[in-house]
This record gives sequence, C-alpha cells and structure tokens, in this order.
Amino acid sequence: MIAIVLAAGVIGSAHSADDATAAPFKPIESRGYGTRNESEPPRYVRRASETGYESLSDLDWLQVGADYRARFELRHHDYRNGTDSDQPLLLRSRLFVGVDRIIDPLRLGVELQDARIVNSDAPNTTRDIDKLDILQAYAELYGRDWLGSGEPVRLQVGRLAFEYLDRRLISRNPWRNTTNNFEGFRAVFGSHNGIGWLDLLAVKPVLLDADEPDNDDKGRWFYAAIGSYSGWQQVVTLQPFAMLLEEHRNGSTPLDRDVYTYGVRGYGVFTSGFDYDATFAVQAGHSAALDTQAHAGVVEVGYTDTRPWKPRYSASIGYASGDRDPNDDENNRFNRLFGFGRPWSANDYHIWENIITPKLRVETRPSRDLQWEAGYSAFFLESDTDSWSVASRRDRTGQSGDFIGHEADTRVRWRSSPYLEIIGGYTHFFPGEFTRNTGPAPDSDFVYLELNFQLFK
Repeated sequence: MIAIVLAAGVIGSAHSADDATAAPFKPIESRGYGTRNESEPPRYVRRASETGYESLSDLDWLQVGADYRARFELRHHDYRNGTDSDQPLLLRSRLFVGVDRIIDPLRLGVELQDARIVNSDAPNTTRDIDKLDILQAYAELYGRDWLGSGEPVRLQVGRLAFEYLDRRLISRNPWRNTTNNFEGFRAVFGSHNGIGWLDLLAVKPVLLDADEPDNDDKGRWFYAAIGSYSGWQQVVTLQPFAMLLEEHRNGSTPLDRDVYTYGVRGYGVFTSGFDYDATFAVQAGHSAALDTQAHAGVVEVGYTDTRPWKPRYSASIGYASGDRDPNDDENNRFNRLFGFGRPWSANDYHIWENIITPKLRVETRPSRDLQWEAGYSAFFLESDTDSWSVASRRDRTGQSGDFIGHEADTRVRWRSSPYLEIIGGYTHFFPGEFTRNTGPAPDSDFVYLELNFQLFK
C-alpha cells in the first residue's frame, strides 16, 4: 500500500484545476515515447459552448464529441496469425456526451463505440470487432472540498475506461481497434492537474462480444491504488502503485489465480534537454498450484535538441521475466494486466512478457502540424524455455536460442486541418535464431494509412 501512504500525504497540498482560488501549478508530462495518458473526458471531446456554434454558446455544462478512425493495413507474412498476405480495413467510431456543473455534485458521462473490420483473411477477434456498444456509462459525485483540504474528490460508478502510469499496465489501447474497459467503482482524491493525487479502483474487466452487448467478467476483480507526487518534479515525479487481479472460476475449466503487482514509476524533464522515464514492478501470488514470482522494468532516456525541428533522440531497454522452468512449481512469466502493445512493437508482435528489448528512436516536428519518427528495436526471450506468445512459439527445452529478431519502423503524422489527422507508417521485421528454429521464418512487412476525423476542432 505504498501508493496510499505517499499520495495521501501530499493531496492536501495539491491544487485543483476547478478551483479558481488555487495557486497555479502545472505538472510536467513525461516525454517518454507513447506514454501520454488519454485525458478524461477523451481529447476529442469539447464543451458545447466552445464548439463555435452560436446556438450552443450557453451550454458550458454539456460535453460533446465524435471521433471516427479508418485504417487500411497491408500485412505480408503476419506472425500473429500465419497469414501470407492480408489487406484489412479497420473502422472505429466514438461518441461522447457528458453533463457536469449544472447538477453538481452529480455528473454523468456516456461514451459509445462501434469497431469493425472488413476485407480481412485473418480470423475475426474482439481485438478488431465490437459492434455498437457502451464503452463508458457512469455517474459521478464531484466534491470540491469534501475533505477540507481544498482539493476535489470524484466518486465514480458504472462502466469506465481509463489509463494510468506509462500505459504498460492499464491502457485504453489507442492503437487497437477495440478498447479495455471495466465496470465498478473508482475514487479519485486530488486533481490530476495538481501536485498530488490518489486513485482507488475496484472494478471487473468487461468481456467484449463482437456482436452482442458486452458484459462484465463475473470471474475476475481488479483492485488498484495508484498515486502521484509532483512536488519534486524538477528532479522526479513519483507514481507508486499496488494492484491485485483476482480470478476465480468453476465449471469445466476451473481457475484460482491471484496476481499482486507492486511497483513505482519515476520520470523527469530537465532544462538541459534531457529526460527520462522508468518503471519497475514485481509480481507475486499464485495460479492454481503454481506460485507467481515475476518482475519487469523499462528505462528510457531522451534528449531534445534546440534546433528548429526539435528532434528528440532516445534509447530504452525493456525487460519482463519469463517462466524459467516449465516443470517446476513456479510461474515466472510477468503478467502485463491491461497494458497496450505499442510501443513495444510497431507491428503488434510483442507485449510486456518474457522479453528483453533495447530500442533506439528519433522523433522530429518539421512544423507544428507535421511529425516524423523512426526507430530500431531488437527482441530477445528473457527465458529461452518460455514462449513468444503473440506468435504462439515455444521450445520448452531452450535449445532454439533466445533471439526473436529485430524491427525497423517509421511513421509520419500530419494534421491537415483541425478536424483531420493523417498517419502513415511502415515496419519491417527481420527474424532471428529463435524464430528460424521454431517454424517458418520469412521477413515480415507492415504498411498502413490511417485517417482520424473529429467533429469539433
């Protein structure tokens, strides 16, 4: 419960974004690649009074937004499903409506999502398909000063979608066509725009159904305490966390599993242009008759040049333990919980388990509306007796080596108007010794073009 102790001690000195009398404070955001959390409500949402429509100018209590994404992919030799060639078109629509201020302390929010895929030869999965369903539907009690510290408190209940930390353990899956969400309760103490905050979660993951309404997973509960303290942000912003995933099932495939995850994230941005972001986590618990003992970490260091294009150069190393011995009574494979695949791999080949991956990256901004980036990554099994799970490959003897391969990728993002962003990318995967020794091992190519539309600028 390190998160509760640290964060609770600083909430009294945090400043709320909604409190006009509070002293100004702006927490520094990490510059780590792909670590920026989605806002709440999402970035495509605007207050009705700020949409530019005169008829809505008085509706400062109404939040509205609509977002549409279309992504064409060309995949050649896809290791995820074994297809030689595929040209899917992924389509996703979102709509958000929220009410606040006018009926405080009660606030309401609803977010709908429709996710589909067409023209694909790969098997359909809920990674890509979740036809019109409720992504969020919640009621919130909002108190400006319920604890007497001048800091806000938010109590939410219902269906929720959120992300925390560097998104590697809890994410809304910005790349994937569908989204992680949960049903249950969340308490937020302090403002996420303040010096300190503490969030408590008691939720059930939602089971996605491609064609029918989604429902919560009756056999799983997820609890978390996540804190943040930015009072030392000239050196470090600290975010400790404690999480518990419980899974208890009866029936034909019974399961009794508890996964405890403890860790801390720290990041900083310096006036010299250097920045860093580091997360370390350990896991304990049990899964049936197996004890869980796992650990993981990721460290990224970057430097942003002062030249007009503002290039940022970064190097990182990611690590997650794998199962050491398939015949012992321990499970050492790290569980990434509800984290996302990118930026582990630009073509979705790798996740945060049984992996060691060094990376180099450059990101530039030639103009305000144009970004370009490129990277190189190498991938190794942390345990050569455990699996490369995304490709369903494993050598329990450990005789096939540990080098999965390496990957080069590039991406361009262009905001052609306030309403439209165009993204294009290319990734090439070069197979390594482990891949060649465990099955077919062709080079793999991935090209995509994505269009993102939002209703309001």
